[in-house]
Order: sequence, then structure tokens, then C-alpha cells
Amino acid sequence: MEFTLHRAFPDIEPLASEWNRLLAESAANVPFLRHEYLSTWWATRGGGEWPDTAELAVVTATQDGRLAGIAPLFFANNLEGEPSLLLLGSIEISDYLDLIVRPADLQPFVSGLFDFLAAASFAWKTLDWHNLPETSPSLPVLQAEAGRRGWTFSVEKTYHAPSIPLTGDFETYLAGIDKKQRHEIRRKMRRAEELGGVRWYIVEDESTLDAEMDAFLDLMAADTEKAAFLTGVMRSQMRRAVHAAFKAGWLQLAFLTVHGKKAAGYLDFDYQNRIWVYNSGLDRRFMEYSPGWVLLGYLLQWANDNKRGEFDFMRGNEDYKYRFGGVDKFVVRVKVAR
Repeated sequence: MEFTLHRAFPDIEPLASEWNRLLAESAANVPFLRHEYLSTWWATRGGGEWPDTAELAVVTATQDGRLAGIAPLFFANNLEGEPSLLLLGSIEISDYLDLIVRPADLQPFVSGLFDFLAAASFAWKTLDWHNLPETSPSLPVLQAEAGRRGWTFSVEKTYHAPSIPLTGDFETYLAGIDKKQRHEIRRKMRRAEELGGVRWYIVEDESTLDAEMDAFLDLMAADTEKAAFLTGVMRSQMRRAVHAAFKAGWLQLAFLTVHGKKAAGYLDFDYQNRIWVYNSGLDRRFMEYSPGWVLLGYLLQWANDNKRGEFDFMRGNEDYKYRFGGVDKFVVRVKVAR
């Protein structure tokens, strides 16, 4: 394999389509590794999470004239202040990250990547990679290649990431969760309908997307913790990501309204036969309608009716995720030090 270091996203732009095609064939085909997502992430350094002094360090590998692997990296001091090569998307707003490589090419790609990085001009101390799924096939390969070089390897679980396997039938899904919770979901959905004036919809018109996104951010900001998170640059990042996802066809921005007023919203991704639940917001003036739960119920019904195979709550162990039938998974942080 021939390895190339890329220091600016405009240099990678000609690879955008090939990047996404390779991702579609990789073991880590997640929306947070799409070219359009990571280019917007880098433009704001993750909504201001990383300083402008962070340096892009994307490494691509080609073999026989085709793109064989991508290590989407950047260089910065990590949380402990160590000069590190981190995965683009780290840490807070990209739930799943990994290398982009076909399973059959994983071992030679990692081996060649480590050799390439060992000779690179970056004075890195660690490879500090967050948010890898605990089942990632990259983990044993990284460990083996680190061991061959006498580098240290460590892995730690960092976040719960529950998800719901779907059956394709909403009633079958409900029958599979706790009886008390099943009755509660049905009761709240029925009560909202009985109160009247309730509608829910998925945004489909791009011309309304800016206004809809402003409304969604307002719902998020009704929560004091989320309001603090939504700095100006973070709002810019989320708008960029939403537009990129809409244009690429994998955005699911949904609202529940009560008499025409937005009571709850969910920002999800509809990608690779899975719903990825990214963020939510609600207006507490409508709590008698249980708008967050009711909208989540409608979205689960939609996902089953449209034969999605999984409803992924992603990072976080909030209680409601398990009440709706979430099955625990984890993401991990990997550190390799030379």
C-alpha cells in the first residue's frame, strides 16, 4: 500500500465520493465517518471543542490504483495534554468513530499505517482514539500491531450506547419490552391523541430546513444544560451537519406539534437501515401531552413500519433508553503510545 498524508480538506475533496464508497464497504459504516460529516466537523473543530491550532493529518492508502484505507486523523494535545493523533470527530459530538477500511485490508492497512506514522514529522506521543465500538475489528489488530513494535496499548470502556433491535412490526416490538413500560407507552400515545390537536412529521422540504433547525435548537435550549452546550460555534456546527446530512439523504428531523406549536423534536440520522438518535428537545409547557415520549413512540412505529433493523440511541445511559427496550453496548477509548 502507498500512504499519503493530507493536511487540508480541499486536498481531500476530489476523494469525497471514493471516500464514501470505501466507507460503505468497511466494517465501520457509520454516519460520523462520512466525508460530508467530517468536513463540516473539521470546519468548526467540532463546534469549538478543539483549538484552531489543531492540525489535519488524514492518511490515505491506495493499492493497485484504488483507495484501500483512510485514517481520518488530526494532531493536537489530548485531554491529558499529550501531543496526540486523534480521530476526526473526537470526542463529544460524534458517537461512533473508527478507521475506514475493508475488513480484508484491515491488518495490512494498520501495519502500514503504523510504519508511516512512526516516520511522520508529527511529534506525537500517543494515538488517542475515542468512541470506537467495543466490537470493532480494529481493536485486536491495533493491539497486535502495537505489540509487534513494543508500543503500549490500552483500552477502556467510556460510554454506554444502548440500541433496540427492531422486528419490523410495532406491536411485536412493544410485546418484547417490559409489560409496565409497554402499557405506559400505549397510554401516553393514546392520551395525546384524545387530547387532540397533535400532529407529528418529518422535515422533507429543504427550503424550510433553516427555520426548522432554528426551532429545534430553541427546543434544545429550553434545557439549561443543553443551552450551555449550544454556543454560537456549536449551533453553526449542527446547522452545517444537518444540511450535509439532508443533501446526502440521511437526515431525519422530526417534530411533534400541539395545535400548531412545536412541543418536541428529534434530530436523528436514517442511515444504513438504522435510525441513529442524535439529539432531542422539548417545550415543557406541553408536558401533559408527554411530547418527548409520544414522539419517540411515533418514531419507533415509523422505523418498524419502514423496516429499519435497529433504533440506536448511541452514547449515554439515560433511563428512558432502557425503558424503551434499549440493549446495552459500549464504546471505548484506545491509546497506543510509542
